[in-house]
Amino acid sequence: MDIKAKLRQTAIDNKAIFKGIATPLLVLATLAMIVLPMPTFLLDTLFAFNISLSLVVLLVAIYALRPLDFAAFPSVLLIATLLRLALNVASTRLVLLEGHEGGDAAGKVIEAFGSVVIGGNYAVGLVVFLILVIINFAVVTKGAGRISEVSARFTLDAMPGKQMAIDADLNAGIIDQDQARDRRAEVTKEADFYGSMDGASKFVKGDAIAGILILVINILGGFVIGMVQHGLAFNEAVEIYTLLTIGDGLVAQIPSLLLSIAAALMVTRQNESEEMGTIVYKQMLGNPKALFVSGGLLFIMGIVPGMPHVAFLSMAFLSLGIGYYLYQDQAKAKETALVTGNASSNAAGGGGKASAEPVKELGWDDVNQVDVIGLEVGYRLIPLVDVGQNGELLSRIKGVRKKLSQEYGFLVPAVHIRDNLDLNANSYRISLMGVTIGEAEIRHDCELAINPGQVFGTVEGAATTDPAFGLEAVWISPEQREHAQTLGYTVVDPATVVATHISQLLTNNASQLLGHEEVQNLLDILTRQYPKLVEGLVPDMLPLGIVVKVMQNLLHEGVPIRDLRTIVQTLVEYGAKSQDPDVLTAAVRIALKRLIIQEINGVEDELAVITLAPDLEQMLHQSMQATGGDAAGMEPGLAQRLQSSLATATEQLELEGMPAILLTSGVLRSTLSRFVKNTIPGLKVLSYQEVPDDKQIKIVSSVGQ
Repeated sequence: MDIKAKLRQTAIDNKAIFKGIATPLLVLATLAMIVLPMPTFLLDTLFAFNISLSLVVLLVAIYALRPLDFAAFPSVLLIATLLRLALNVASTRLVLLEGHEGGDAAGKVIEAFGSVVIGGNYAVGLVVFLILVIINFAVVTKGAGRISEVSARFTLDAMPGKQMAIDADLNAGIIDQDQARDRRAEVTKEADFYGSMDGASKFVKGDAIAGILILVINILGGFVIGMVQHGLAFNEAVEIYTLLTIGDGLVAQIPSLLLSIAAALMVTRQNESEEMGTIVYKQMLGNPKALFVSGGLLFIMGIVPGMPHVAFLSMAFLSLGIGYYLYQDQAKAKETALVTGNASSNAAGGGGKASAEPVKELGWDDVNQVDVIGLEVGYRLIPLVDVGQNGELLSRIKGVRKKLSQEYGFLVPAVHIRDNLDLNANSYRISLMGVTIGEAEIRHDCELAINPGQVFGTVEGAATTDPAFGLEAVWISPEQREHAQTLGYTVVDPATVVATHISQLLTNNASQLLGHEEVQNLLDILTRQYPKLVEGLVPDMLPLGIVVKVMQNLLHEGVPIRDLRTIVQTLVEYGAKSQDPDVLTAAVRIALKRLIIQEINGVEDELAVITLAPDLEQMLHQSMQATGGDAAGMEPGLAQRLQSSLATATEQLELEGMPAILLTSGVLRSTLSRFVKNTIPGLKVLSYQEVPDDKQIKIVSSVGQ
């Protein structure tokens, strides 16, 4: 038994070795045929092998279930083309050297195609050869080349969308990691295959052109050699060398035509796991009405006087008969399906055994988690997020994340990008925790000219609004960029428009990006440098949730948390006295007052502020005490007048190029900050304690006087 097993293993190994060296040997033999002379019997054998190889390739292309099942076709096509051209060179050598002897001087196969196939008439042979070349070159090859070119282009363009669809199915739990990996590999193979087929079609086209040139060269060379070297008469030279050359050309063109048809079949196949015959049968004969109508038209043509009645009427009855058979077959299939469906329903209703597999029980893996930050794009905006198409949006978003992370002091989560076919083609949508916070429509092939407030003319284009800041803007062509800039417009590309919109929305919602995990990571980093400072804070002094809330409050009011050491020191100092997040936030703000003022006013020594009149401030104190510090309890008329006055003062300061700051007491600061955050975004609210001692206060407006 061991000897038999060893013999079987040896046979398997030898078979594997043969598979590995068969193709290299064929390529080397092809190159040898170009250089070395060949006997006629070997040339006949290789001609037969070439024809059989072309037939095998054609049948494999027909019976392949999908184009990717014959992914080696471009390489096979190249090898077969090289083999045929090498045989052309070898046969040309024999025709020119031995052709004057006539008959089978160049081999039995060439003689047969020159005498039997075309009846020994070189004029007929020349016409047949030219017709084959025209069919191959002008019809099959040209059409297949165009289809392969378009298929390759659209397959490559569709790759990002397919990859996003796979990611979406993976995130939705429809497929697992292994299935996603297999589908990604299949998408890559499909793109590689159609790209290779685009190049392989050029082999067939070049082969057809080479066949014409070889025919002309062989005939002219045969005339010269036959008449000059061998002393043949003109008519005799024409007859001998033309017949041999046309026979040689037909032997080469028939395999070439077979391979061209195989290439055309491969690029016109649908990517379905069915044989071509099954697909054609289903789609062409799936509707008997077509056969009924065509049979009726053929019957009418057959009874017209003067027409060949037998031919048309026989085809008419054949079409009607096949149509009737298909109609009856479909009716029986529908009846069987109906009976089966009723039986299944009765079995299910009556408690019988169910034929279907049991439904998988739901688990926690089937629950989808929302993305912290999401970006959905329409299909026309996919090039913006595809690196393969020079999409710049990914790098812009990465730059936005880096900038915001450095500015606020924590790592901004990644933006999950996917396509959404429910959106308009040119639209995008930005979401935070699964909730849409912004969406807009852009033009990926245009640029946005934004009016910053003062321009010196107008530009032609589609009027719109900048999605990030709501400024007036115009979509213009890239050629108008320099002209728009000379008029004072700020011109940006579509990727910058989307990235700026994302940056603005994340800035406005920075507090929602910070959670327990991020704060714990920040504390862990701080522990490496100041272990004693952090070890007594969480959870001994303050719960982690309180620390998170304080930092969220700071971010909500636009205060960065970069100075984590000062924040933690303040929490350690005041945590023993209070665990109220608002009280702790106020204490941290006072500790960060230099950072806050620098963020607002830079390094200027003078601080221009808006204040409240003493009477108004006293009235607000009383109102806050009555409502427990809630601005919603403020008298509506007072709230409206206060908002209007603050908006006017803010606008005046912004026109003068100064930041708008409302200076008030520490008791009112938090309430007024929430009051003006959404209604007057440019106004910052500070308490008296938050102004550093080295800053000079300049009151430019007092509201309420």
